[in-house]
Amino acid sequence: VQLVESGGGLVQPGGSLRLSCAASGFAFRYYAMSWYRQAPEKGRERVATISNTGGFTNYVNSVKGRFTISRDNAKNTVDLQMNSLKPEDTAVYYCNTVESQITRWGQGTQVTVSS
Repeated sequence: VQLVESGGGLVQPGGSLRLSCAASGFAFRYYAMSWYRQAPEKGRERVATISNTGGFTNYVNSVKGRFTISRDNAKNTVDLQMNSLKPEDTAVYYCNTVESQITRWGQGTQVTVSS
């Protein structure tokens, strides 16, 4: 199982970024996928989850209306569109799933929101 994130970077407050996670090594279309983040000196926080079909999504309150999670089961990818970014969104963002009762993580991608 491999989860590889991309798309992080430095952006000004109010800007946008799109993160992508490429999954391999498991039957992607059968599993819910999530994005988590971890800010410096803070615990890891679940940001958004999408069901296996994409028909259900769930967000932490602090990103509702600004972030959108989506997936493409033909390409085995899950994306996180982040708009109206704030300095408090600065964190390492991780792709996540629970497959065969094992929690899987990518290596993370850094998002920095700063002027």
